[in-house]
Amino acid sequence: MNRRRFLGGAVAAAAAPALASIPDSADMHGGQAAALRLTTGAYRRLDASTPSRDLNEAVHTHMRLIQTITHQASVGDRPRLAAVASEAASLAGWLAWDMGDNGSARTWYGAAIKAARAAGDPLLTAYQAGSLAQFEAHAGNGAQALNLTARARRALGDRRPAVADAWLSSVEALAHAAAGDRRRADHALTASRAAVAILDDQDPPPWPWVFTFTETKVAAARVACGARLGIADWVLSEDTEALTTGHAKQRALLVLDIASGHLAGGRVDAGFAVAGRALDIGLKYRSGRIIERARAVRRTLTTATPPKVVRDFDERLHGVYL
Repeated sequence: MNRRRFLGGAVAAAAAPALASIPDSADMHGGQAAALRLTTGAYRRLDASTPSRDLNEAVHTHMRLIQTITHQASVGDRPRLAAVASEAASLAGWLAWDMGDNGSARTWYGAAIKAARAAGDPLLTAYQAGSLAQFEAHAGNGAQALNLTARARRALGDRRPAVADAWLSSVEALAHAAAGDRRRADHALTASRAAVAILDDQDPPPWPWVFTFTETKVAAARVACGARLGIADWVLSEDTEALTTGHAKQRALLVLDIASGHLAGGRVDAGFAVAGRALDIGLKYRSGRIIERARAVRRTLTTATPPKVVRDFDERLHGVYL
């Protein structure tokens, strides 16, 4: 089976981490590593349609199995198994993030970076550092996210594929937006778009960037930046309906960014009508991240007499404990 195709359906939108295999003959001589990596990919695919809480324990058990096999492996096999462990730890971090457990998410992403270093792979190390940077940017920690993207670029050195530049620039844009710096966010988005322009659609992206980074993902990043900066034009000037496709949980987060754009433009009814759609998805998948983002959107409106659409939204949020 072509693992790149196997994982293709699991790739999320701009902010989602991708898991893949090294596309060479190494795993032909490491059946355990290949099997473990395939299992990680299967869990990653399930994430698109399964609540993270239902996957979490299985992934943790999977991580423990990887650790046990690694301890028993020969010295020569350990770097390959460390790469597998890095991918699985990154998935565990992603699930924790979706559940709203930010402390555990940081722990797992840190473990993913450490394992990638043990694997001796600068591309994987850069990817995992960038994944943690993406998490910190979404958490509002702009300075820390920028430090992590700088670390990712140093890990890449001269081996910097265009897709890495495009993706890391989009993460930097979100970090600048989290810090309230519109000018630098705009500059980073421009750099991301320029990197996308030189990508060859015919060439598969290098592992671990199995996803294709496109102009649409740059547009989604601009929407996310605009939502955090309170710039309605950045959010609503895009063809937002074209962006809200694919992975349900990622779609819900983008819809909440669109809701923020409506609120920034003074369109309260439209904003909360849109936010209600995202809340449906958050409740369906029991996603703490989506629920907390919905609460953050609600906090941007301060009024003593909220309209009915807002009161209805409040009623739905009341008593939600995830």
